[in-house]
Amino acid sequence: MAIKDWFGRRNAGKPAETRASIENPTVPVSAENFFAFFGVNSANLPAVTVDSALTVPAVWAAVAFLSRTLASLPRHAFRDGKEGAKRITGKIETVVNVAPNDGIGSFAFWQWFWQQVFTGGRGLAYIERTSQGIDSLWPMDPNKTTIKRVGLKVTYEYDGQSYDAADVIDVPFMRRSCGIRHYGPISQASKAIQLAIAMNDYGSNFFAGGGVPPLSLEGPLPANQEAIKRAQADIMRSVDAAKNASEPVFPIPAGYKLQPVGIDPAKGQMVEARRFQVEEIARAYQLPPVFLQDLSRATFSNAEQQDLHLVKHLIGQWAKALEDEINLKFFGRSGSARYIEHNLDGLLRGDFKSRMDGYGIAIQNGIRTPDEVRALENLPAKGGEAERLHIQGATVPLGQQNASQGAQQPANDNQNNEAQAA
Repeated sequence: MAIKDWFGRRNAGKPAETRASIENPTVPVSAENFFAFFGVNSANLPAVTVDSALTVPAVWAAVAFLSRTLASLPRHAFRDGKEGAKRITGKIETVVNVAPNDGIGSFAFWQWFWQQVFTGGRGLAYIERTSQGIDSLWPMDPNKTTIKRVGLKVTYEYDGQSYDAADVIDVPFMRRSCGIRHYGPISQASKAIQLAIAMNDYGSNFFAGGGVPPLSLEGPLPANQEAIKRAQADIMRSVDAAKNASEPVFPIPAGYKLQPVGIDPAKGQMVEARRFQVEEIARAYQLPPVFLQDLSRATFSNAEQQDLHLVKHLIGQWAKALEDEINLKFFGRSGSARYIEHNLDGLLRGDFKSRMDGYGIAIQNGIRTPDEVRALENLPAKGGEAERLHIQGATVPLGQQNASQGAQQPANDNQNNEAQAA
């Protein structure tokens, strides 16, 4: 039976299949339709959701690292006065740095908050107030919150209730032009994440199949469809038997030949492509790749510089975003000289020697007292002279060098005269 006759009998009674062709003027051949022209459409690619994106190790690492780092930063309350800023204690310090409410600790709450920012693209928290002032912070699920603008007033509808913007901490990843909606990092980087998911799936399927790529059987076709299925089953049993027996060779019928379909991982540069996807995801979060465990280009010197880059150009900016939102919603536009600020010193501690050298310079130049330095190292205060600022005796204001030397010269002369008289 001829091949065309066999296919004709197989498709008998079925509607004619319509394919795109260059000769057909109704089918546009453009960049948008290029994959569809060759039979590939978006339905063949994995859908990207927050849950599916977190199955990509680079995305998981980025979200976990950023949320944990920002959650671990101390947040302290201060009040400006004539003698400078002083830390204040009380309910506000408890809410922002100890426990936002009775049911959750500070680290867990802020980790959840930042996870929403770095996945869906927005973190929300409701401020509970009493007659005494700020009492608690409560999490608001951004997926269940509707944000509306009526005139110039913004309200948040959550769980059947409406909340004013003044009572909601709102930190979006990036606002849209309307100022209400937002962009999320996972949705905006969905193509890069989609490719990473596809490579993960291909790699797992490839190695789950014993490293055998899809194969095509070349040779005379059997007489009917059932014979083709039996031949395919025979080949599959041979491949599985060779794989289970760890035998690299298996027999196939005479006159037939197996050919791999597609590109094998080595020729497709799968290792290089997967490493590039780590860089792409790091780029989406503006995160140095070394913090996603990509040490391919890391050295002792540039890894330390990436630490500084992380604090200056990423962590410090997100900390500022939260500080501005808390200070506005807690204290209003005037602020009443009170404010909340993150302490980033822990991220910039450096190694022991560099830290001690920095402390020594700070003490010798009157920047920190010895007791302040001891507090940074969790050591008890000594009190007395250790509470005062110190400076080296040889350091004098500019322009007073001669006066200082003149004051020292008579003293030296007097000492010499007394010694000669004796």
